[in-house]
Amino acid sequence: MVFVMAAASEILQILGQRLRAQRLAQELPQRDLAAMAGLSLGALRKLESSGQSSLETLVRTVQALGLVNELDELFVLQRESIAQMDRAEAIGQRQRATRRRKQGP
Repeated sequence: MVFVMAAASEILQILGQRLRAQRLAQELPQRDLAAMAGLSLGALRKLESSGQSSLETLVRTVQALGLVNELDELFVLQRESIAQMDRAEAIGQRQRATRRRKQGP
């Protein structure tokens, strides 16, 4: 499925289904994966059935399944032109000014 036109709930459900498929491919019962990830069985069931979870639950599950490399390219800034590269570099070089301390009377 292409996520571009999907609703958030559809994307969540598909991600949950994909994690379930990965678990089954590794022949892991839900109880074992939940224990490996340090999660409750209910949290894993909810993730797999609806995709509803905290980000931490998702990351723990991905780590326990040995799929953490799949996250490497997630949300990496894509630079399509030289101008975008220059802007991204300038943003990376910006620094906040030091905060001045308030002087008392």
